[in-house]
Amino acid sequence: MGKEVSAAIKYATMPIYDVLYERLSKVGQEHLLKFWDELTLEQQEILVRDIEELNLNELKLYFDRATASLQENGIKLDDRMQPVPEEKLVSIERTAEERLKTYEEEGLQQISAGHVAVLLLAGGQGTRLGFPHPKGMYDVGLPSNKSLFRLQAERIQKLEELAYAATGRRGVITWYIMTSEHTIQPTNEYFMANNYFGLKKENIILFEQGSLPCFDYDGRIILDEKYRVARAPDGNGGLYRALKQQGILDDINKRGILYLHAHSVDNILTKVSDPVFIGYCVQEHADCAAKVVEKSHPNEAIGVVAIVDGKNQVVEYSEISAKTAEMRNADGRLTFSAGNICNHFFTAAFLMKIGETFEKELKLHVAKKKIPFVDNSGKRITPEKPNGIKIEKFVFDVFEFAQKFVAMEVPRHIEFSALKNSDSAGKDCPSTARTDLYRLHKRYIEAAGGIVHGEECEISPFISYAGENLKPLVAGKSFTSPVYLRSNRDPYHGHL
Repeated sequence: MGKEVSAAIKYATMPIYDVLYERLSKVGQEHLLKFWDELTLEQQEILVRDIEELNLNELKLYFDRATASLQENGIKLDDRMQPVPEEKLVSIERTAEERLKTYEEEGLQQISAGHVAVLLLAGGQGTRLGFPHPKGMYDVGLPSNKSLFRLQAERIQKLEELAYAATGRRGVITWYIMTSEHTIQPTNEYFMANNYFGLKKENIILFEQGSLPCFDYDGRIILDEKYRVARAPDGNGGLYRALKQQGILDDINKRGILYLHAHSVDNILTKVSDPVFIGYCVQEHADCAAKVVEKSHPNEAIGVVAIVDGKNQVVEYSEISAKTAEMRNADGRLTFSAGNICNHFFTAAFLMKIGETFEKELKLHVAKKKIPFVDNSGKRITPEKPNGIKIEKFVFDVFEFAQKFVAMEVPRHIEFSALKNSDSAGKDCPSTARTDLYRLHKRYIEAAGGIVHGEECEISPFISYAGENLKPLVAGKSFTSPVYLRSNRDPYHGHL
């Protein structure tokens, strides 16, 4: 009889407590069963489920790698850094219109062929906005009252139509949405209640990012309750494991999708499934790419895409000295200027390779945090100072595994306005998101020959994806704020 079979028989005949104790004691985590005898049957079941979800063989390795990365915190990377080489970076503002047009045509061809999907990172709650729901449901207060989810859904529909008009073929853009344990149900209910915003239900796939246990400084997993393991979401870099574990890679394969545009939910100006970006990456034969914005000033607290020790990576603001941040090229532009905005391109083949091979090698980022815990007497304590570590993975840490990495610098005023804070912060908040969208849409109308009096100006995605085809509607006309160019497909009223 083989060893595995005899072990399985042994475990099958042992009481569940003994099975768990034996497995946990091998990895120094037997304290998780400390309150077993005090638990109800239901609580014991919850604890068993929590423990079974832990990959015990990985835990020690995770903690060791995490603490090693903690030692590296604060190390400056100045001497090991180079900027992204010019031949690997295209700037929208410094590229001829005809060339951009060829990229766009390529992107629209790929969309029409059904080769393109969107990966939306939507695990976050709107807590900092004072909004206890998934952030994608947030309405920043536009005249249309459209939420971030609705705006992005409508941009997808418009793009499918533009691709059809350009090629005569009707392709579908599949929308993969990564949620978290706390946002998956409300997100699903929101989409159902809004009839999937006009998209087909079978082309919207929700999946859940994973979580990782929280450790004390000695590598012991913290108990959140007597019967619950303390866990935290594994960061947006948990995307790669979730894609594999939840069958999304299989679905991508089955649908014949070749290219994916990934971005976070909280940028109101996101060009979802941007055909120019996709076309550029396809023509460059890139397997991984990033959209970047030029840093506004040397001290802007934004990571930069750079090359460190010969590998592509995002260097956090804290990892470079002020002197390096202030370096400038002969033309006066910052040397390290490629600001990361969580907006990426991947080939499906690259994501498969990450899932199969490199996910296990992703860097672990560690933060010391105040983590509620159960003390020896079974009382739940909320500590006043950090008592343990949370481990996260970042979506951009796959850049180093790319065979060919490229970047596209996009104008910030056209493509990036983040929504992170409540209005009291005065930046990256609902009022700045609104203002940035108004300003952009006003420019679109003016570029098409219209005049807008006042600032408040919104164009429905059903009318225009990115300022195209507006001339017949606005040329020679004068509009007074508030302006809302709507389609007959747009709902008239209501909070959406």
